[in-house]
Amino acid sequence: MTLTLLIVSRQAKEYRAFFEAARLPELSFSDEPTSEVDILFGEPDRIRSALPSVPALRWAQSNWAGVEPLLEPDVRRDYILTNAQGVFGKLMAEFVFTYILAYERKLIERFQAQSSLKWDDRRTGSPRRKTLGLLGVGSIGMEIARTAKFFEMHVKGLTRKNENCPYVDEYYHGKPEITGLATNTDYLVSVLPATNITRRIIDKNVLAALPTHALFFNVGRGSAVDESALIDALRQKKLAGAILDVFDREPLPAGHPFWKTPNLTLTFHTAAPSLVEDIGALFIENYQLFRAGQPVKYQVDFERGY
Repeated sequence: MTLTLLIVSRQAKEYRAFFEAARLPELSFSDEPTSEVDILFGEPDRIRSALPSVPALRWAQSNWAGVEPLLEPDVRRDYILTNAQGVFGKLMAEFVFTYILAYERKLIERFQAQSSLKWDDRRTGSPRRKTLGLLGVGSIGMEIARTAKFFEMHVKGLTRKNENCPYVDEYYHGKPEITGLATNTDYLVSVLPATNITRRIIDKNVLAALPTHALFFNVGRGSAVDESALIDALRQKKLAGAILDVFDREPLPAGHPFWKTPNLTLTFHTAAPSLVEDIGALFIENYQLFRAGQPVKYQVDFERGY
């Protein structure tokens, strides 16, 4: 039986060329949403827009990890939804350690010194033997933890139940234990998804538990952070700095205080780009499973939100 795919992505031409080159059996392509479409592929917001026009939809593959636009209670759920996992971990680890190393090696300060013709030979630091705290130890958290171990760091991890990551030295569970994880942690990295449980979970108490020399990273979802509490912590120098790739509202409004908050680096949701070759390979693997009637990988639970 032939299956019909509609690609609803900003990179639709690139993805279609990738899939056509793979010569997937019994797969045809549609250029518009119709009653013939069995499969949707693309960004969650575009999938949502197409849903009313594809009544025969059986499966949708998001090319993002987050699928929030498809989780609203008024959006249909009579299909299998899968997200992109297993492809962003290494990219996220590169991002986090780019900034950790820049901080330890005083990269910005050296550049500023050169620009002002000033000799700056202050001693640099190193991530070695320091502590990294991970809020979320899924596939992305595991890659960050793996990289931390390359630098001989001590790794703490917050998880609901799983304790299967071999690179985590200490496990913490649930919101009551986050402040314990933050205590004596040099780098706190959130890779948490957007759920009712995680909303504003990184609050003033968590930030206050961090040492004043600590850096905070958010590469998960912006809704996990109490933005006012973070702004206050940075303004009062209770933290050395924060690196935010995600925000509660995106794009960040022009009048948002984050733009002028001291010691805050904004990276505009660029930490882990969706590369065609990575996401395309994931779709091909799932397509083969779906066509064979086998369980697809990374199916989203609509109730849990991930």
